[in-house]
Amino acid sequence: MLLVIDVGNTNYVLGVYKGERLIKCWRMATAGVRTADETGIFIHSLFDASELQAKDIKAVIISSVVPDIMYSLTQGIRKYFHIEPMIVSVGMKTGIAIKRDDPKSVGADRIVNLVAANEIYGGPAVVIDYGTANTFDVINEKSEFITGLITPGISICAEALTQRAAQLPKIEIKKPKSIIVKNTVGSIQAGLVLGHIGQTTYIIDRLKKELDMPNMKVIATGGLARVIDPDRKIFDVLDPVLTLKGLKLLYQKNKA
Repeated sequence: MLLVIDVGNTNYVLGVYKGERLIKCWRMATAGVRTADETGIFIHSLFDASELQAKDIKAVIISSVVPDIMYSLTQGIRKYFHIEPMIVSVGMKTGIAIKRDDPKSVGADRIVNLVAANEIYGGPAVVIDYGTANTFDVINEKSEFITGLITPGISICAEALTQRAAQLPKIEIKKPKSIIVKNTVGSIQAGLVLGHIGQTTYIIDRLKKELDMPNMKVIATGGLARVIDPDRKIFDVLDPVLTLKGLKLLYQKNKA
């Protein structure tokens, strides 16, 4: 079995693949600094609390945008799983050509998502990942990563409002039934969610026009993607585990 780990700024997600099938998935908050023992014991305990056996894990691949936790994470894997983890990094075989001025600065999570989108759905496509930040990354029919945008995520915007405006409360992030709202909580929810929906549709339209890709697929992933398009009117594909699929594909491409 293969353990795939995607470390994000807000959450990190662990998945277990048995062959081609994702058989288990855990989502955890990205905590502060832990020791290697704490990290290894914690991940091992997830298996102890499930029907899976940690000893059946034969390989591990990790993608991370949080450098500070990588030492404890990799050391924990080595100590408690007795496996040298594969780390997503520049120079790996991806099947994608990065047509940008700064290919080495592209986040590992973005590359992983594009690998999955390219292999599973094909280009041209825009991959939108709703997380701490929202990313809009475009891959063409030649498997080239040609452009990408980064915007603040919904959660960051909500936190900024409550931190900088003393009288505004913390709210649950959900799409309102109508833009006509009559209370403060509803006003914040409508402004945040509908504002991000407008941002999403505008960026998609501009990308399709300026790249002359009217048939570009719109592929969405990330924890808050369902909030943006619950009725599936914007996205062609909503794939909550796109990143985990990309990690499995990258492992298969580079395991030799």
